[in-house]
Amino acid sequence: MNHTLTASHQPTATAPAPRAVLFDAYGTLFDVYSVAELAEDLFPGHGQALSVLWRDKQIEYTRLVTTCNHGAHYRPFSELTRAALVYAIKKIAAHAYESSATAEFVIENEPAIEMLMAQYQHLDAFPENLSVLQQLKTMGIPTGILSNGDPAMLRAAVYSAGMDDLLGHVISVDAARKFKTHPEAYALGEQATGLPAASILFVSSNGWDALGATWYGFQTLWVNRSQLPFEELGCQPTRTGHNLTAVLDFFTA
Repeated sequence: MNHTLTASHQPTATAPAPRAVLFDAYGTLFDVYSVAELAEDLFPGHGQALSVLWRDKQIEYTRLVTTCNHGAHYRPFSELTRAALVYAIKKIAAHAYESSATAEFVIENEPAIEMLMAQYQHLDAFPENLSVLQQLKTMGIPTGILSNGDPAMLRAAVYSAGMDDLLGHVISVDAARKFKTHPEAYALGEQATGLPAASILFVSSNGWDALGATWYGFQTLWVNRSQLPFEELGCQPTRTGHNLTAVLDFFTA
């Protein structure tokens, strides 16, 4: 499917209240750095750094496989997540290994790799999530996830966080075989809800994701938990908040 950014997908300065809310998953609903505690147990002195590099390399890999050779190198998010973890461990905790020793390295570190990958299925949810989702459900606002995650990864995370009954859609970009910020990934939100982008609020804690969704035409909320500057590319999200409760401001008179 060739999806181009048409005029109808340009964000509007003023818009009516959204008719649905879609959330990014990793970093927005689920704390990707909550793996640091286990990483520290497994690799003392390296846990926090490993969790940060793991995440950075994971996102880098999604961009590589989406943009190179027209997506010919696409691999599911779970595979990229594992590859990024192996890279992070090799760089931070086992830098004595040479690249030619990859097979030996993986065999030796397989227990730690599997433990960390299992932990990724049960990431901590941010504390306000359930309350916000419950309030949206009470108001009758359709909700969902639009994520890079594989369907199985997302099902496990949603179940672990107790969100099964609070999300009407769990949308994986695997259906498009392109990761965000590709427009075909964002288009899945319109297809699932049956609504145009301008009627959907997209919520992300990742500045690059909030920017991509804004360019696509969604109303956007950037959840800036870490008090960071927004991307310097001449565009701002519809609103910025400090946590997920800022979603509710879109529905107050």
